[in-house]
Order: sequence, then structure tokens, then C-alpha cells
Amino acid sequence: MTTEKKRSVAESRTDGSKAPRPKDAATLILYRQSSKNTEILMGERSGRHSFMPNTYVFPGGRVDASDGRIPPARDLRDDVMARLIRGGCTPARARALAVAAIRETFEETGLRLAETYPAPRRSRVAIWNDFGTTTCGPDLSKLDYIVRAVTPPSRKKRFNTRFFVADAETLEGTMKDSSELLDLRWVTIPQALNLDIPLITENVLGHLDTFLKTRPEPDANRPVPMFQMRHGKRIFAEE
Repeated sequence: MTTEKKRSVAESRTDGSKAPRPKDAATLILYRQSSKNTEILMGERSGRHSFMPNTYVFPGGRVDASDGRIPPARDLRDDVMARLIRGGCTPARARALAVAAIRETFEETGLRLAETYPAPRRSRVAIWNDFGTTTCGPDLSKLDYIVRAVTPPSRKKRFNTRFFVADAETLEGTMKDSSELLDLRWVTIPQALNLDIPLITENVLGHLDTFLKTRPEPDANRPVPMFQMRHGKRIFAEE
């Protein structure tokens, strides 16, 4: 991570007060091919949320401490790991981010990105037993990594979010609303842009559209777009 990127994480607000340090978070964008269009899964955040309530987003959330202790059934692809490390992650943190994206998606939608373990195991974390850790665990190999975004310093809650994508054809489980994500729906990107979405989600949809149209080959050197705000200005960069 460059010095400039390190400074952006600890930036002060415009009133001179210190901005809260952003917490690591991860999002999973699921896509599928319908008869003619590519669709993505989005849902409405509950009005009980203090962060972006009643807006349509992708499944995702903050990294929990336990996410770093869950052994994946399959590891991240080498190129995905390399891009996450280039952005400042350790290999362990990169895996924790990917696990968090899969866990949050399961909690919010009931859908699993899973693969069978070599031998049965149980977890001390209840959600992973519900996921099926006695027989299967998170499959990180199905993930690609396309965008990173840091919440502006002016917000009371800040997140350093990595956006992953995965083909819904590999999913297991039955989709259902949750207390966190309501009105789950498959939409095209033009339809998504007509929903009540945060500004960052609109930006991510542009990069997602390019990704889905080009379907780039695995490449550790592929630039990762990064969005942040510094001194009141939106910064669009690459890492």
C-alpha cells in the first residue's frame, strides 16, 4: 500500500476532527444469465440500519473476527490473492474478507457458495454450522475481485469495502429475504440504476458492467478501481 493510500485511511474531517478508521468489509455481487440478459442480485437494506437504510445494495457487511478462523474448502485464486495483497492485505486478511462476503451473503439471502470438506468438521460459530461446516465450507475459488471503496470521512460509520463477484450458477440453497436485506430481486444493470441506490453502488455498477461484458481472464496485474474521498473531493484511482 502506498503512503498516499495509508494517509487516506486516517484522514481528518473538514471540521478538523479525526475521522473514524474504516472497518474492513466485503460485498458479493452475484450474477446470472437469463434468456437474453445478465442479471445481478440486489436487496433493500432494512430501515433499522443506521448505515444506508432503505437503499438497494448487494449482499455484504463487516468482517467478523471469526471470519479469519474459518478454513475455506477451496482457497482464493492466485490472481485474486495477488490483487488483494497489492491493496494492502495480508494473505490471512484476504481470506477473511472473502469468507466474510460468503458468510454475509448466506446470512442475508440463504444462498451458499460452498464446496465439500475432505472430512466433516464443526465450528464454534453457529452460522457456519448452519452453512454446513460438518460437510462443506466456503468456496473462495469462485470469487473474483473487481472494486474497492472507502466510506467518506464525514460519515459516522466508515468501511473499507472490497467488492467480489461470482457466478450464481455455482450457488446452493434457496433464496429468501432476511431481517437485514429485504425485497431480494434479480435485476439487469439498467434496472438496478433505476432503484434507490447509494452513489458508490452506482459507481460499482459501471465497473461491473465492464467486467460482465469483457469477462477478463485471471490476471494478477489487472488494476483494481478504488473509490475514496479526500478533502471533500471524490478520488477515483487504481491499485
